[in-house]
Amino acid sequence: MTADNLVIGGMAAFSTVDYPQHLAATLFLQGCPWRCHYCHNPHLIPLEAGDEKMTWQQAHRHLKSRQGLLDAVVFSGGEPTIQKALLPAVQQTRELGFRNGLHTGAPHLKLLEPLLPWLDWVGLDIKALPLDYETTTTNRHSGQESWAAISALQKAGVDFECRMTWHGALQSPEQVIAVGERLAEQGVRRFAVQIARSDQMLNDAIGAGRLSAKDKQWVQNTLTPFFETLDIRE
Repeated sequence: MTADNLVIGGMAAFSTVDYPQHLAATLFLQGCPWRCHYCHNPHLIPLEAGDEKMTWQQAHRHLKSRQGLLDAVVFSGGEPTIQKALLPAVQQTRELGFRNGLHTGAPHLKLLEPLLPWLDWVGLDIKALPLDYETTTTNRHSGQESWAAISALQKAGVDFECRMTWHGALQSPEQVIAVGERLAEQGVRRFAVQIARSDQMLNDAIGAGRLSAKDKQWVQNTLTPFFETLDIRE
């Protein structure tokens, strides 16, 4: 398996938000084993790319032309770890001198672990407490390995933050607080609560799930003391 086999659904040539405090190019990889109700990139769920797909050769040429201008390359999705070609790709971006970032829900720990020596930062998506994952992902086998990824990242010394997407129809404020408290118990230092975007979702039937300013403030006030950084991202 080579990096040429990477199935890329799209690229953001310049991003200031995908890797904290770094300028990055973000590659969106195809494929995801989960079907999260609020997924706002449902076109990335199939492993096959659409007509506008980008090849790794094209992406690599673009990145090479941005050496010295960008700090990092972020691999996002979909769920990027399910592509075996990701490992040679992150090796090549490291050779180009870029930091490597990864956005992942870590559905399978065995797919994440070989990548760790080549990663500088990870945004780890935590959906819920382990026993509540199916409510969001519709996959009854999800959850345990995602939480186990926290220890794997800590042992590998990879910088990371945990993020949770909050949709009012799926999680109560109490459930978000419970996730935050569990993360703090496991030594997580940075936590971001992302408010779900309802303009484009895999399952529109769950509705907008609007959250009150009072509930958002309650979550922020309750969890802030547990973390070095706690962000509520709209």
